[in-house]
Amino acid sequence: MRLPLYSKILLWFFLNLLIVGGAIYVLFIYQFRTGPEVLLSGPAGERVRAVGQVITDELNSQPSKEWTGTLNRFGEAYHVRFLLYRNDAGQLAGERTTLPEPVARKVFTPGPRREGRPPRDAFSEPPPGAPRGAPGREGLEPRGPRPPPERVRIRDSFMVRTDDPRRYWIGMRMAVNERPLAPMPATIVMVSDSLRAGGLFVDLTPLLWVGAGAVIFSVLFWLPLVGGITRALAQMNHAAAEMAEGKFDTRVSEKRRDELGSLGTALNRMAARLGGFVTGQKRFTGDIAHELCTPIARMQMAVGILEERAEPKDKQYVEDMREEVEHMSNLVNELLSFSKASLGVASVNLQTVALRPLVEKAVKRESRDGAELRNEVPEELQATIDPELIVRAVSNLLRNAVRYAGDAGPITVSASALEGEVELLVSDCGPGVPEAELPKLFDPFYRVDTSRARETGGVGLGLSIVKTCVETCHGSVGCRNREGGGFEAAMRLPA
Repeated sequence: MRLPLYSKILLWFFLNLLIVGGAIYVLFIYQFRTGPEVLLSGPAGERVRAVGQVITDELNSQPSKEWTGTLNRFGEAYHVRFLLYRNDAGQLAGERTTLPEPVARKVFTPGPRREGRPPRDAFSEPPPGAPRGAPGREGLEPRGPRPPPERVRIRDSFMVRTDDPRRYWIGMRMAVNERPLAPMPATIVMVSDSLRAGGLFVDLTPLLWVGAGAVIFSVLFWLPLVGGITRALAQMNHAAAEMAEGKFDTRVSEKRRDELGSLGTALNRMAARLGGFVTGQKRFTGDIAHELCTPIARMQMAVGILEERAEPKDKQYVEDMREEVEHMSNLVNELLSFSKASLGVASVNLQTVALRPLVEKAVKRESRDGAELRNEVPEELQATIDPELIVRAVSNLLRNAVRYAGDAGPITVSASALEGEVELLVSDCGPGVPEAELPKLFDPFYRVDTSRARETGGVGLGLSIVKTCVETCHGSVGCRNREGGGFEAAMRLPA
């Protein structure tokens, strides 16, 4: 799949974040497997102990028959199950649950002793001064008002994960007043199917905000670097495409002080050198063509004299010589036109003129017997161009169409206004051009018919002259095959 460099850099950045996040997650899982209590040493542990303390205080202010309802109420609020167990054995409150063996080992192990007071449970002897021998130990109520319950602090906690099914168990040591004046060591157990547990065990909201903030900050932090690189590359890509079209005056910025800046400097130097080479070549071609004009003119004069003095039997030889000289003269004229169009950029005279009279002039110039030329350019349509260059370009296109498709149907010149431009079309009804040849048609000396026979056209400079004339007027030219048959050349000119 083809992706722009900008997208690749961002994808690589997010892949980096994903790998780092995965490494942190693996480290977290490994630490959880080796010591899950580490989660209770931070904010999660503080939240759990705070909830446990609230539940402990409320249980110690209620009779034991209301404990299950209280635990269920807290469970609905926090989306976990709350259970209460004695440290010696047995469940005191909550949904009846059989503890897994790893959890049972934690729950049924007495916690640390409270200083200055021996541990007591539901079955210990009454405290000193309490009545002895009273019938029954459970449900014993003292005579007189009940003293306020003692606030018992959560002493320690533990966390266990079990599998099949996966559950998370958190236990907190505390003491409950199952009987008056008899605090009993117990453990509150929280059970959840997920580590998050509604935000009680692990609150993901701060992590999500921190993660989103880190991503946004990283993207904003990387944007200037990535944007600078992609803008520089896009500018160089555009400059290279312009150079490929022969526009060697294109330059890129050289402000960067890195490898991209060095590359831009190299591109500018290459464009300057190529522009010099091409200009020199065109000037040399023009000079040679100009120098050839004089001897060719003398040859034409000599051939004319020979035609008048030649014997009838020699007329055919003189006629062949005349055709060859005319062919040579046409070649030199095309070379001169190409050279003048290429080197006339500095002296170009752009003006806003109507297109229809210019097209009419070209149509009259290229009219031939058997070829139907139509001028369908609107009267009001104007373009900012050099009139002589556009007449030459349209004339070459019409000459080309008459040569290859003059007997196939009408040749039409039409135009339409676009956004800030005018499109001028020259269309014929001929056989068209093979699709693979279309990009090469405007190259100098290129012809689809490589034999370069005299009967099939000139030397391949006509369309090159068209391109040079149009680009000198700051326009562009292209060609395509028409649907249903025929060939069409399209010139885009500034309005």
